[in-house]
Amino acid sequence: MTVSNFAELGLAERLVRALKDAQYENPTPIQQQAIPQLLQGKDLLGIAQTGTGKTAAFTLPLLQNLDKGGHQSAPRVARALILAPTRELALQISASIKTYGRHMRVRQAVIMGGVSQRPQIEALRRGVDILVATPGRLLDLVNQRHVDLRKCEYLIIDEADRMLDMGFIRDVRKIVAILPRTRQTLLFSATMPGEVAKLAGEILNQPERVEIAAKTVAVDRIEQRVHHLAAASKRDLLAELLSGPDLEKVIVFTRTKHGADKVVRWLAKDRVSAEALHGNKSQNARQRALENFRKGRTRVLVATDIAARGLDVDDITHVINYELPHEPECYVHRIGRTARAGAAGIAISFCDNSERGQLRSIERLIKCSLVVIGDAPVGPIPSSNKNGRGGGNKPGSGPGKGRRRSRRYDRHAA
Repeated sequence: MTVSNFAELGLAERLVRALKDAQYENPTPIQQQAIPQLLQGKDLLGIAQTGTGKTAAFTLPLLQNLDKGGHQSAPRVARALILAPTRELALQISASIKTYGRHMRVRQAVIMGGVSQRPQIEALRRGVDILVATPGRLLDLVNQRHVDLRKCEYLIIDEADRMLDMGFIRDVRKIVAILPRTRQTLLFSATMPGEVAKLAGEILNQPERVEIAAKTVAVDRIEQRVHHLAAASKRDLLAELLSGPDLEKVIVFTRTKHGADKVVRWLAKDRVSAEALHGNKSQNARQRALENFRKGRTRVLVATDIAARGLDVDDITHVINYELPHEPECYVHRIGRTARAGAAGIAISFCDNSERGQLRSIERLIKCSLVVIGDAPVGPIPSSNKNGRGGGNKPGSGPGKGRRRSRRYDRHAA
């Protein structure tokens, strides 16, 4: 089904008006496919990368269905539950609900760790229509009897594969066990590893399946480059790149929290304004760093993969992979922070000898070779091109599909 506007999807006038206010004109493919199914009350399995518009795909029909239900929220009761793996994603979902529901009376609350639970308990005491939560803090409040999930009518699990990576799947199962069996359930994931597929089979009832191919931002609008160098040379190359005026708003990704802090200290010595964003920071510090970056007060945000998903910041000109991720899918999420809203972007990766295997896995996944920049690389090039240079960003120019690494979560990473 192809539609040209949101009204044709069956959305209520108040929602269409809110979308117009936010200058959203044309529904994305996942919105076109998912919204009509969800308005009919069907369960749904959605497979899509970040940046495809899936938050609106599940939020808009949820708001309409709750409005049609007409029930009032009771104290400590949540009518709908949205689970997110990170605090940043939970806050972003909450902001979307506020934007889309601006012409509706919708009570919502965000439950997450890293901040005082007192305001969250107060919000729950009044009752909410939509509860957006990270699993750990939600279970804490359930165990303290501050929230009752036994009357929840809707369950949405976002970024299920990230839940798995971060070790939250067991908590998710505990939460699902509390919910009533009769409910509408949605599960979204960028990839479908075995454990997530098993969870989907357990909790979804004859679901519709919507899959948006990862045509990847990677190939479409992002110029991808790689520098082959020794690990000890990465610091100097980063400083050299950031000395250029073209790198106006930059995210630098590291694998670990310690690595992010170390890069920020180096940049401070080079008089580059930078802040770190990772799981060891308090929520207030994380939000402050993000706001400074969003408003241009900080030029460089140095982050772990906690910022690879659910981070919606406009006008990011460059993404620099100071260290390549273990999982190739994380590379796609990382570089997807640039080239948003139709803009172009540049992704630059540093690859030392120990990261050659990760680079090969990335090129297999995105089906193109990264463009090699600089002098003669150190050691053999992990590319299908015999001349040792990347073949540009043409689909199919890289190696074929290969075996994926088993998923694992590094507790120092987020």
